Amino acid sequence: MTGLDTIAVDLGSLGEQTDLSSLFDNDHPIELEIGCGKGGFLLRQAQAHPERNYVGVEWANKYYKFAADRMSRWSLTNVRILRTDAKNLVMHRLLPGCLSAMHIYHPDPWPKKRHQKKRLIQPDFMTAAVHTLSMGARLAIQTDHAEYFEQIKTVTSARPELEPIPFEDAEHGTVGEAVETNFEIKYQREGRSFYRLAFRRR
Repeated sequence: MTGLDTIAVDLGSLGEQTDLSSLFDNDHPIELEIGCGKGGFLLRQAQAHPERNYVGVEWANKYYKFAADRMSRWSLTNVRILRTDAKNLVMHRLLPGCLSAMHIYHPDPWPKKRHQKKRLIQPDFMTAAVHTLSMGARLAIQTDHAEYFEQIKTVTSARPELEPIPFEDAEHGTVGEAVETNFEIKYQREGRSFYRLAFRRR
């Protein structure tokens, strides 16, 4: 069984520049999920693709602990879970071109107008996110909030490095346009609509 001390990573031990490849004992491609919650998506992908490495970022401590314990119980060696602010990680700590994919599913919509500046997907974040993607890397975004989706479309369309591609991609965990995160499953039961975009880094 892979120990929690390996899967649950203390970001403070990694220095100001975070080399995600140093978390693994190989040079496999690295995919990042922002807001991994209980880790359902990461678990399925890591099991299906042992030739890839996966890093989940989660701020809520209870979900961070749950996800790390879940990966440990399944003895997965190709997953690491970080408890940190995703925006700070992407904008200030990740190395250029370090990711082969970035998954952002159901980011907090901060629906009240006075709180919208806290939304993750803003121009400054997207500039940094693009720089962390290697050439040909995939970026996938899903939300259940229509107004936030309009903002996401505006922000992503301003990046010429991003080429729109189909969201559905079984290799990257979307089958029938479903990613089956815990939030998606919950929101499906509530009858919510989903809004999705995917891109390839030119």
